[in-house]
Amino acid sequence: MVMAHHRQGPFADAVGDLEYPMFVVTAAAGGRRAGCLVGFAAQCSISPPRFMVWLSHRNHTLGVAREAEGLGVHLLSSEDRALAELFGSRCGEEVDKFGAVPWNEGPGGVPLLDDCPRWFVGRVLERFDSGDHDGFLLEPEEAGTGPWSGQLGFQDVQDLEPGHDA
Repeated sequence: MVMAHHRQGPFADAVGDLEYPMFVVTAAAGGRRAGCLVGFAAQCSISPPRFMVWLSHRNHTLGVAREAEGLGVHLLSSEDRALAELFGSRCGEEVDKFGAVPWNEGPGGVPLLDDCPRWFVGRVLERFDSGDHDGFLLEPEEAGTGPWSGQLGFQDVQDLEPGHDA
């Protein structure tokens, strides 16, 4: 079967109702900080532990992440819609997202969001061009856990107006 190269159609219809967990990915490099809302991410190995995140080619965070040695991956709970809106609807080229939320510098200088207690910092092992997104293969090095009210999923944030097209 040959799939047409367009954004809408049977494939989009087939996967459009799936429930993907949402994350905020943060990066720091060259004196710059960036972060964005991510829906394309998954654990991809148990032993050794590995995790993949994909960042849009149109996203400001991608440029910082390409230079970063590690990325912060924040697991959003159902109570984190405001964080999802900030990091998903605002463009880092236009606003300092980190000026709007409390955060601390984590391992390797990665910004960690104080209001998101479940996170990990992963060392970037490899980068992949995956089409309109770059994939980052991460080796988790440090993690935080905390209260959890259930994941914030794609269906919970699909109404947000993106800061950039995907």
